[in-house]
Amino acid sequence: MKTLIGPVLVIGARSDIGRAIAMEFAKAGLPLILAGRGAKSLEADAADIALRHSVPVRAVECDVLNVDPKTFFDSLGETPRIVVSVVGYMGDQQRAQVDAAHAKVVMDSNYAGPALLLGEAADRLVATGGEGAIIGVSSVAGDRGRSSNYVYGSAKAGLTAFLSGLRHRLAATQILVMTVKPGFVRTQMTAGMPLPKPLTAEPAEVATTVVAAVRSRREVVYVRPVWWVIMTIISHLPEFVFKKMKV
Repeated sequence: MKTLIGPVLVIGARSDIGRAIAMEFAKAGLPLILAGRGAKSLEADAADIALRHSVPVRAVECDVLNVDPKTFFDSLGETPRIVVSVVGYMGDQQRAQVDAAHAKVVMDSNYAGPALLLGEAADRLVATGGEGAIIGVSSVAGDRGRSSNYVYGSAKAGLTAFLSGLRHRLAATQILVMTVKPGFVRTQMTAGMPLPKPLTAEPAEVATTVVAAVRSRREVVYVRPVWWVIMTIISHLPEFVFKKMKV
């Protein structure tokens, strides 16, 4: 998609990464639909982006834990040509190990909710024909389960697999299906965590990488390439070696 087409729907637009991605698409002159829980809290961002970049921007309600995908897309009144899911919730691994309700929220927030919405978006793009893009922000945590965050990681692994299957299904169409794996990002979700600077991106870096990747039709994107190296090594470690590691 060297020539980007809109409108662009950003699901999870309240997040730092979602806001940055919306801003980057607006810079390219594309109209935006900002979706998130508590849409009224998005109205200030919508007005700011519209003013800065002279593009139409509107905010709509979307709680991935409580949304019917068909009803949601019907309510938009138009089919977005680019759909980005930036929804994510890390939760607490220790709590998730003993609290099934908390574990379910983590799993549904990172996998079931986003996957169902992106699946519906894909169906509508196929029905309308032409170019489009489905973009899911997953995580390097999904590349191999680790004791420190395996509930979150397993959900992101599910999203990664879903996007891979969707990409295979749509291979003969003009619809790009992209999986984005940011690695560490300095956001509200990671506030207070000791993040290693060489491995940590800023939200704006994720945004510029995503928009550039749409233009070049990249399908799997590690925001910082060093993460591909790290996760390739970790993913290929023998199980008996991996089990001895503290990661």
